[in-house]
Amino acid sequence: MSAPRLRTTPLPGIGVQYDLVTREQRHLSVVAHRDGARTVSLYQADDPDSCAQSLRLTGAEAGSLIDALMPSHHSASLLYTTDLGLVAERVEVAATSRWNGRVLGDTRMRTETGSSIVAVLRRAEAIPSPTPDFRLAGGDTLIVIGTREGVDAAAAILGRE
Repeated sequence: MSAPRLRTTPLPGIGVQYDLVTREQRHLSVVAHRDGARTVSLYQADDPDSCAQSLRLTGAEAGSLIDALMPSHHSASLLYTTDLGLVAERVEVAATSRWNGRVLGDTRMRTETGSSIVAVLRRAEAIPSPTPDFRLAGGDTLIVIGTREGVDAAAAILGRE
């Protein structure tokens, strides 16, 4: 049996929607809102475009549900960013971005937002702790950690939205 396929759809200004069709052919979606909340929706079995039930969860409630679904991920050494008021988010550098080909320090990310770029994902490679002289490229995915406001500001600087 093949692994379930999760379709991801960016929702500008809102967050990201994840859609899954179960092995029983039921359509389920989760909207990950930028404020940390989640909306879980289950669609009609006879009409996969018609929502049967929708439930909005706070970030803390979503975290508790994740722990219940994946207890093997529960570990004392795991950093729970919601407890610390921090978020980690992937932010892509578009090929048309003004930062394509420029060094990370030029963004003044930490100075302007208080957020940190802790890694860059490029093709099949992960580059941890990029230095200010690291040259960005279109298609890079930056892992940004900071407050919700700081990560949003970092995303705005990088041209998302």
